[in-house]
Amino acid sequence: MTVSTEGSAAVRPVPPSGPAANAPGSSKSSNAERAPRRDLRSRGGLLLLEAAVAFAAALALPLLARGFKLNPLNRIAQVSGLAAIQLRFALIGLLLIGAVALAMRLRGGRHFDLATRLTAAALAGLASGFVAAGAVVALLGTPWPMFGLNGDSGRIVEWAHAVANGQPSGSPVYPPMPLYTLGYYAEWFHGGNTAYAFKDLQILGAAAFGPLVYLAWRLLLSPVRALAFGVVPAFALIDSYKPYSQTVLVLLVPVLVAMVVALRRSGTEGWRPLLLKGAGFGAVLGVLFLTYSGWFLWSAAGVLFAALLYFPWKTGRLKGAAFMGSALAAFLVVAGRYLMVMLKEGQTTKDYNFRFDNFTDPAYYLMWRTDMPGKVGDWPPPGEFGGVGLFALVTFVCLGAAIWLGLRKPLIVTIAAMFVSAWVMRMYIASHMYETQTVQLYTRTNNQLLYCGLILCALVAHLVSLKLAERRTASEATASAASAAPADGAPSEPAAVRTGFPGREGAVIGTLCALLLLLGTVSSSMSDRYMPAQDGTYRILPWVSHTIRQQDGKCPKFAPKGECSKDGDQSWLSYVR
Repeated sequence: MTVSTEGSAAVRPVPPSGPAANAPGSSKSSNAERAPRRDLRSRGGLLLLEAAVAFAAALALPLLARGFKLNPLNRIAQVSGLAAIQLRFALIGLLLIGAVALAMRLRGGRHFDLATRLTAAALAGLASGFVAAGAVVALLGTPWPMFGLNGDSGRIVEWAHAVANGQPSGSPVYPPMPLYTLGYYAEWFHGGNTAYAFKDLQILGAAAFGPLVYLAWRLLLSPVRALAFGVVPAFALIDSYKPYSQTVLVLLVPVLVAMVVALRRSGTEGWRPLLLKGAGFGAVLGVLFLTYSGWFLWSAAGVLFAALLYFPWKTGRLKGAAFMGSALAAFLVVAGRYLMVMLKEGQTTKDYNFRFDNFTDPAYYLMWRTDMPGKVGDWPPPGEFGGVGLFALVTFVCLGAAIWLGLRKPLIVTIAAMFVSAWVMRMYIASHMYETQTVQLYTRTNNQLLYCGLILCALVAHLVSLKLAERRTASEATASAASAAPADGAPSEPAAVRTGFPGREGAVIGTLCALLLLLGTVSSSMSDRYMPAQDGTYRILPWVSHTIRQQDGKCPKFAPKGECSKDGDQSWLSYVR
């Protein structure tokens, strides 16, 4: 498996030697100059192909789910729907893995790497497409988005309608990108109906989650590793109600890490690529900031620490400053206006809405029961070690092991710093909660702490595999030297057989099979989380959507007992503390 980690240097062609090679008109010299450009174009083309495959795969299951004939309010129908999605997910995934196995056997495995690359991208898309298909099933028969015009959904629909008509939104500090996206999408596809349009964007947003996070991690890791160590942890956070906020988090972590890696190398970069990279990172961060800004606040201290640690103080201070300057300039061009609003209005905007998690142990972040937890017993769940469960112990051990094995790698250090930064901000805000009687969304740091912790756990396997690969290479070299010419004249065995290491191809196929089952199981669980039910959990969101009178005066197709109302079922209010 080809591995492109943050610490590995790019392989460059060795320039020819001799006077003729250096002559201005030498064909060898010009070929050597063109080779890196061709290689860059080839890698860019392959990445675009991965992106196309991932997004196409993400749409497959939602489109298939539109044809299901079932009542989404019936529990047996919900289970059947989940099984039907799972069946299609598994069959498509197995066909893809079969193509990888076939590529291993045909033409000497010449296309094995390409098949692996496209299969990893497709699995990332299929997994989030599974969750989007679950949302399609949950909303069959109703044009309304989850929760209709209640709660956050109703406010977003109202504000998006306002900004689409040139009016200010109801909240100047709310991220503008989701509102403008919804407003313009509604104008293009729903005649300005932002409520009905929001249903589409909930489904499409969930579907895009996997491809986006996969492509972000491809900045740092090879295809299978990006799928295993970046995409899989992100699926603990996938959300089809307001998909954009969690998507920003799972994209922000790899983008910031990649930026720190680029900063570390900036001292030896050429000026043009240096400035273009900086501007590119700044523009991407600006778009993410416009989409959801909270993660920036909780990550800022950690990223600043990592940037100062890996700034090229010795190799090129001026270039490092130019890189950061171009990134800042591009960020301000994209998001400067909204940043000024946040700095001005954010100081006076207070969150007085105490939720379920505000009454629990602030040190517990491993599971979030959402704002509407339904019926809850002991919370947090009692653990085996001083009230702490096994999952927490494993997470903390892996966090320490990741720092131990990757202390010199910006990939590990930056993520660990973001974890610590979010933890400190969480405790700082919570410690002032009684004095100020404000919440300031500090419980949302749950998601960042969990995601960073899961990534560090996954990256322990990444770091260990790199060490094993180094030892394997050394062992194969030793075995090849020792057995180059067997004394009895018999043909020598392959190095992998002599050293006892399995082949790379088998490891790739085995990993893809395991990830297919893991992602399918996780996606089914996250889809089931939104199956309609009147139980006070997040299941109430699509349930309400089936009880709201449509704009043509009719009830949704599967409205309970054929009854509906203007606001829909409001029993969820009894579950809100």
